[in-house]
Amino acid sequence: MHITRLERRLSEAPGQAAWEASGLGAPADIETLTRRTTELEQQILDLRGELAERDEDLEAARAANRELMAQLNR
Repeated sequence: MHITRLERRLSEAPGQAAWEASGLGAPADIETLTRRTTELEQQILDLRGELAERDEDLEAARAANRELMAQLNR
């Protein structure tokens, strides 16, 4: 049996639609996703830096608190 190009395309269309809807296929815009990934990685690095600064501030506050408590206990 000979299948025409139109028949083949019509039979493939539902499968292609299901493949795209499943999310298993390649993303439509790799460049946008790559850019967004880079932005998020930078945001993570920035947040880690802020967290490190806060940790240092917290440690300094704890040290000052220990010193004050030691002075009060003398």
